[in-house]
Amino acid sequence: MDPFFQVAIEEAQKGLLEGGIPIGSALVVDGKLRSRGHNHRVQKGSAILHAEMHCLEEAGRLTPREYRNSVLYTTLSPCDMCSGTALLYKIPKIVIGENQTFQGPESYLRKRGVELVILDDAECIKLMDNFIAAHPQLWNEDIGVI
Repeated sequence: MDPFFQVAIEEAQKGLLEGGIPIGSALVVDGKLRSRGHNHRVQKGSAILHAEMHCLEEAGRLTPREYRNSVLYTTLSPCDMCSGTALLYKIPKIVIGENQTFQGPESYLRKRGVELVILDDAECIKLMDNFIAAHPQLWNEDIGVI
């Protein structure tokens, strides 16, 4: 398994252990891990701290060159908000653990030139399936269904 993707999975598991939503992310710049993050909406009562947003926040300010030389790893297909942030900073590649339990605007990302790698990772699918079954109301809140 890609070690950077493993970091995203570890972050998802950390979020679950904290009582949050099990989605994790990692940002790699020039082939080196720059930051990691997980969904903090529950833990911090945040409206926007999805895993990708937390990961980018943890990276701090980057130069345009650094963003253009980065890869964003995430255990779940990014939502509109997280996809928009990746587009804003021109992150060229997103590695996605799975998009079966939720699929963000992937065709739009591709249309805008972002390379997507969908792993269909069984561990990510199981993690989300189990969480959604146990906490459907919290999940619906996270994706804006309620």
